[in-house]
Amino acid sequence: QVQLVESGGGLVQAGGSLRLSCAASGRTFSSYAMGWYRQAPGKQRELVAVITSGGTTRYGGSAKGRFTISRDNAKNTVYLQMNSLKPEDTAVYSCNSWEGDKWYYSPQYWGQGTQVTVSS
Repeated sequence: QVQLVESGGGLVQAGGSLRLSCAASGRTFSSYAMGWYRQAPGKQRELVAVITSGGTTRYGGSAKGRFTISRDNAKNTVYLQMNSLKPEDTAVYSCNSWEGDKWYYSPQYWGQGTQVTVSS
């Protein structure tokens, strides 16, 4: 059974930083694309960042230049370093895993989500 467990969310002031972590289990971690979605109240869910099995990264428009996704295959963990946070980054961030590197499709697995709140 695949499990994705996020951690690292919380409350931070605008301009601050947070690092989210997602520990994966139940599948061969290094073989799959991993990433992060977020959803703010009243808004559509949006893709934040993706990292393929080969380490190629993709970012949503709101994340470019401020967020960095990385993975540690030895630890079965994917990270999202978020810098220069803005109040509009406030959302529930969920970790995702895809079938192979097909990140352009809907994720195959979802974590439970972690709340990020950025105060102004």
